[in-house]
Parts: sequence; C-alpha cells; structure tokens
Amino acid sequence: MTVHTESPVAPRAYSAGPDATAPAPARFVWALTRIGLGWIFLWAFLDKTLGLGHDTTHGAAWIRGGSPAKGFLAFATTGPFADAYQGLAGDAWVDWLFMLGLLGVGAALLAGVGVRVAAVAGAAMMLLMWGGVLPPANNPFADDHLIYALVLIGLALVRAGDTLGLGARWARTGLVERHPWLR
Repeated sequence: MTVHTESPVAPRAYSAGPDATAPAPARFVWALTRIGLGWIFLWAFLDKTLGLGHDTTHGAAWIRGGSPAKGFLAFATTGPFADAYQGLAGDAWVDWLFMLGLLGVGAALLAGVGVRVAAVAGAAMMLLMWGGVLPPANNPFADDHLIYALVLIGLALVRAGDTLGLGARWARTGLVERHPWLR
C-alpha cells in the first residue's frame, strides 16, 4: 500500500499584491491589522516623546528629559532576567534605540513599506519585552508581547503592506529590487 504525502496540486504562494490568491477580505483583515499595530507602535512613540498624558505625563516626556524606557525596565521587569533589564534603565542609548524602534516600526507598518524589516525589528522588541516580564502575570508562558511578535511575522509573510499601503509600489523601487529583504 502506497501512502501519498504530497498534494496532487502544488500549493500556490500567497501574495497580497494585485494578483493575490487570497480572497480580498483576508487581505483587508491583514492590512487593517498592520495599520492598527502600526498605530500602536507610533502612538507609544508620540506619547513617550511628547507626554500626551495617556501613559506618559507631560513632565515625563522624552523632550523634557524623561527616559521613555526607564519605567518598564526599572519597575515592570520580573523573573530571571530582571537584574539585567533593570541595569539598563535610564541609559540614553537604550532610550534612543527603543524610541527609534517604536517610530520606525510604527511608520513602516502604517505606510506598508519595509514590512519585513519592521516585522523583524518589532518582533525582536516584543520578545525582549516578553523576556523582561517572565513569567507573565496572567499566564505561565504567553502574553500580549508574544502574540504581537507572531502577528508581526504574519504581516510580513502575507505581504500585508500591498493592500491599503505602499508595499507594492515600494517593491518596484530599484533599492528593493536590488535588496529584496527590504520589502
């Protein structure tokens, strides 16, 4: 008896471009997820930079000398890596790297350009933040940081920047044609 493990029909690569094989509703759900997650990153950047009063008070704004990463690193970190994270609290290079990450990931996701790079950078940020709160407060393993990391990777895999974004146009630039990893 022979067992066939291969499908007689070759799987089609998923593309969220104009010739996408996925149905339009799926492309729009991924696009709206990309835009929503981009706004989450960009809002965090704006609130921490300007002290808009949501999570960062006006007086603690980055433009007023506040440290945008210090609160999380100094007070929210727990578990086996807490000492390492707390030792970074208040370091200027950590604040700059964190803020550039928030701005870059947020802007890229909102525009739909460089989604692969934004996904890797954003997922790395989320995994680092997850590592700082081990074990998570409401679950022995998973929390929103892990879910955001997975969603970011999903956005890159389905080319979510091509729908309701500039991803398809970005992909046709000479720079991206020479360096496809920038897609």
